[in-house]
Amino acid sequence: MTSPAVPDLRSPLLDRPGAVAGEGLEAAVAAHYGDPMREQRRLVAGEAVVDLSHRGVLQVSGPDRLSWLHSLTTARLTDLPPRRSAETLILSPKGHVEHDLHLVDDGETVWITVEPGTAEAAAAWLDSMRFMLRVEVRDVTAEFAVVGEVDDREWTEADAPAVAVWVDRWPELGDDTASYSGEGPHPAQGRRWREVIVPREALQAYVGERGLAGTWAAEAERVAAWRPRQGVDTDHRTIPHELDLLRTAVHLHKGCYRGQETVARVHNLGRPPRRLVFLHLDGSGHVLPEPGTDVMAPGNPRPVGQLTSVARHHEDGPIALALVKRSTPADVDLQVGDVAAAQTVIVEP
Repeated sequence: MTSPAVPDLRSPLLDRPGAVAGEGLEAAVAAHYGDPMREQRRLVAGEAVVDLSHRGVLQVSGPDRLSWLHSLTTARLTDLPPRRSAETLILSPKGHVEHDLHLVDDGETVWITVEPGTAEAAAAWLDSMRFMLRVEVRDVTAEFAVVGEVDDREWTEADAPAVAVWVDRWPELGDDTASYSGEGPHPAQGRRWREVIVPREALQAYVGERGLAGTWAAEAERVAAWRPRQGVDTDHRTIPHELDLLRTAVHLHKGCYRGQETVARVHNLGRPPRRLVFLHLDGSGHVLPEPGTDVMAPGNPRPVGQLTSVARHHEDGPIALALVKRSTPADVDLQVGDVAAAQTVIVEP
């Protein structure tokens, strides 16, 4: 594996008028450009794109790349056709989510995007598992950037200078997968979203004169779609079932991989100990609770879970995702700090 020194990922798009940088791992890109609600509406309409150039980018090359990744992760990848996008998870030996890989093969190379700050660790683990196989893993975050946009087209020559495009299939059920969110219509049905990988030096050229939306806009759309995010809606003990990730990222009969025993046991014999829930927050106050705030249920003196994602949606108002105990009643309103929260079941209890 070749890995560059930790790059300075501060985006040149932060120099655009009105740009306000995010915080923490999001500090390298803009949270918004001065008008988050308008940015969100333009993003949904396809009139704006989101700078995600802080996401990590990996390349896996070599003739054994797909069969090797298939053997290590949760999705079926051996017969993945060129330009067809997939999502797959790296699990711990106990089945906990460690990395969520957004993956597309161009016929010669597998392109992978991962959460900000995780590329080095993901690449190092993959490299440690190469053994004698004909694969090479490279962390190319310093060379390539990611742009998010509302679209569902796979890569074509018209996308140049983009080198690859990952199309999010959420909430589409794949072959031999499972849904944990019941039988009703999913709020993300018909959702369109893709991540476009471009050379860093071509980032501004790809964006061109199109409008820009900050990460706040993308996060609001993600939360409204019940779309979990690794490292945001997960912790050290999260299993895929708790987030409904089996629908897009886990093949239930693909053979052995690290963490597979937990996936099979919980799916066949048990129920996940926690469940992801969607919350409508009381927006009458000016301040929303922060991720990590305890979630309380009526009559229970102890927290039943924690808030994981918070956003202001241009149509739905203040919304959030939270992980709560499976035993939490599904028909009661919850309390997050000083804010009342009406829950909608995502993962059935």
